[in-house]
Amino acid sequence: MKLRFPRFKRIHAAFLHDIFMAGASFSLALYLRIGGSVFNYPEGFVLSGTILFVLVCAPVFWLTGMYRGVWRYASLNDLMTITRAVTIAVLVFLLVLFLATRLENLPRSFFVINWFVLLSLLGGPRFLYRVFKDRRLENVLALEDHVRVPVLLISAGDAAEMFLREVHRNPASPYRVVGILSEKAARVGRQIHGSRILGTLDDLAAVVKKLKRENLAPRRLIITQDGLDGAIVRDLLEAADRLGLTLARLPKLTDLKSGISDRLEIKPIAIEDVLGRPQTTLDLPAMERLIAGRRILITGAGGTIGNELVRQICCLEPAHISLLDNGEFQLYTIDLETAGTHPDLSRNALLADVRDRERITEVMALETPDIVFHAAALKHVPMVEDNPLEGILTNTIGSRCVADACEKVGVTMMVQISTDKAVNPTSIMGATKRLAESYCQAMDLSTKKAKASTRFVTVRFGNVLGSTGSVIPLFERQIASGGPVTVTHPDMTRYFMTVREAVELVLQAAALGNQTTDAAGGEKGGKESEKEGKIFVLDMGEPVRILDLANQVIRLAGLTP
Repeated sequence: MKLRFPRFKRIHAAFLHDIFMAGASFSLALYLRIGGSVFNYPEGFVLSGTILFVLVCAPVFWLTGMYRGVWRYASLNDLMTITRAVTIAVLVFLLVLFLATRLENLPRSFFVINWFVLLSLLGGPRFLYRVFKDRRLENVLALEDHVRVPVLLISAGDAAEMFLREVHRNPASPYRVVGILSEKAARVGRQIHGSRILGTLDDLAAVVKKLKRENLAPRRLIITQDGLDGAIVRDLLEAADRLGLTLARLPKLTDLKSGISDRLEIKPIAIEDVLGRPQTTLDLPAMERLIAGRRILITGAGGTIGNELVRQICCLEPAHISLLDNGEFQLYTIDLETAGTHPDLSRNALLADVRDRERITEVMALETPDIVFHAAALKHVPMVEDNPLEGILTNTIGSRCVADACEKVGVTMMVQISTDKAVNPTSIMGATKRLAESYCQAMDLSTKKAKASTRFVTVRFGNVLGSTGSVIPLFERQIASGGPVTVTHPDMTRYFMTVREAVELVLQAAALGNQTTDAAGGEKGGKESEKEGKIFVLDMGEPVRILDLANQVIRLAGLTP
């Protein structure tokens, strides 16, 4: 039989190091307090005191969590943990000596000196080890070995500090920070890891001019702050264009991608960043209460909105999700993605056309959903103009088929997804969606009168940035093919929202409709019932000129409008 010995781990080495330092701190602190008089103490006093202090420190160090941290990444949190452990150890030692000897042999100031000495002996090696691993001096010398891109950081916050730390740590970093611009004037003149805060965002042109005189002209602006207001980003984009600079931003820490990388990367400004307003965040707890444990069916699951609905709903822990679409490949793609991200979630992928009344009713009866999100539609205005009957069959008749099936099988709620083009419609597509809205509104009002169980909620939103057939992909294709970028009229404006906002609006509207249903039997039932037949719309701020949007997309591509 082979004997197995416990593996000696790094935490054990760290523990032994700290115990040794604790013993050394007793003698060193005593020597610092009384100098050579320490040799006049009775024989064995220093040794016994050292042993007693070590016996006190050992359990304190282990129980206070000092060995959960990694020396390679020693930080302020580790220093706080060490400080707490040292304080407890010194206080316990003080109490033990007081009970045993009434502190007859030790000066009172010894304990204060011992606290500082032990803190230094424990914290110093950790931070020296980190400095050694970071190889800061070696990196400084290696920085000249290759040409790096000079960059100017926007915002002097935590992300900027993290980026600077990574640049200093990584000798192969392709960037050289020549300065920082802060949103707060109070920080101007200070430094972060040796990089100067040269001015505020309003000082961009003057700062760039000054850096050029110093032969430190930046070639790129990097936005480090997450969630910077869209109007500010637009102004920075225009200023960068005037100054001949490119604009990029750090990825969010929550932006995940396949593969592993040990360095920070930057990416071009996303079109969502120039939305002109912060992205709206809605009531997530209400959405969780709506979806958790329920059976969900999504029509048009293969489309842009349907895809995002599937992703967000799967994260809210439904009991079962049914994906319905008439496009085989689109349905296969989202079903495959769902299987990979949520393998334990019960689901079905269903090929069906919402215009087929019998098939839709059959699906509803088999899947027995609690909530149906109806996202299937023909949405491209020119295409529906050229094929009006198909638009009517899908957008109007198809919506009626889904609504009737929901009522027939007793679905708790149907959410009809509509568009702002249904407001005083001037196109066939808008008219077909308006008819679908009217039908669902009428169904909701009749449901109230008949005291039936199915609620019908209508959600209306504007142009979704980046969705298939939207103006942004069209502009990008035109730019890729060499132009021109076409705009119907220079004064045309549109309301825009992101895909995330659109889907959160759908879920929020469903949650509000669900609250109305839940409150129908309570004291507030009369007041809440005023929401029957209503249409939910997201406040999207001010409309955006399509011409301005086209210019921004051209600049993001590194070209001049």
